[in-house]
Amino acid sequence: MTHRVAFLVFDEVTLLDVSGPLEVLHQAGRLGHGYTPLLASPRGGDVTTSSGLTLARTVAATEVGPVDTLVVAGADRLAERRAEPELLSAAAALAERAPRVASVCTGAFVLAELGLLDGRRATTHWRHAKTLAHRHPGVHVEPDALHIRDGRYVTSAGISAGIDLALALVEHDHGADTAREVARELVVFMQRPGGQSQFSTALATPPARSDLLNSLTASVLADPAADHSLPAMAAAATVSTRHLTRLFRTELHTTPARWVERVRLDRAQQLLLDGHSVTSAAHHSGLGTDETLRRAFARHLGTTPTDYRRRFATTRPPHTPA
Repeated sequence: MTHRVAFLVFDEVTLLDVSGPLEVLHQAGRLGHGYTPLLASPRGGDVTTSSGLTLARTVAATEVGPVDTLVVAGADRLAERRAEPELLSAAAALAERAPRVASVCTGAFVLAELGLLDGRRATTHWRHAKTLAHRHPGVHVEPDALHIRDGRYVTSAGISAGIDLALALVEHDHGADTAREVARELVVFMQRPGGQSQFSTALATPPARSDLLNSLTASVLADPAADHSLPAMAAAATVSTRHLTRLFRTELHTTPARWVERVRLDRAQQLLLDGHSVTSAAHHSGLGTDETLRRAFARHLGTTPTDYRRRFATTRPPHTPA
């Protein structure tokens, strides 16, 4: 028995939003787990992607028939302006017949425009999360997640996160072993569960201008649990604590303590998703105690470590909790 998956595409669609998940399904099929993917569009025929390549011979949405899963791909223009009526009509018709509805990147804007995400948790590309929340206040937008399932709806973050979403769908349909085998074949990480941050402190931090600060931040990222108190970092950099604080404020627009806490929080999030206990995550991230970890989660994420793990740990690698 094969699982019929329709990808809704349209002019200016982001190619990787489509090709990434499609390849996951193709690899699952090679392992004997059948998926029948098809490309649907509002009018049928050829569709020109944002990169200029053509997706040929798509099927008109009205001619698709029942599907098991609908995947709405994204495009930058969906965040810039509201989707045109024919795209919304095509999405509505396909979603009505699909037990499971997913979106990649800004495809979430189409589902939100139809009211399908009202009262639900959803995510999209971090760059467009504020726009989605402002335009559709009924949607509980969570920008710091790779993919989120709420009922029959599954939304994912930007572009390559569509691969993570598709792996999660395969895991749901055929188990973790199958999804892990597909991930190995594609040479991608199975260790990117839904709740993992779209970008870490290392990526979100503007680059330091000085070699001194670049070297120091690299050492913190390499071992967050080490002694990174202000005196210890100043000593390692052979500067005064006052000068180091000034460098952080000037180049990274924060204080040393706040930056180190964010790095440690990133590490704690990943440890929790990998199966560590709250106590173990606190210890190995450098935050120290359960209470310190809870305070950091409350301050930066507005939740508790336990609730974070419960809500986001959807696709886990094999791991024995510490």
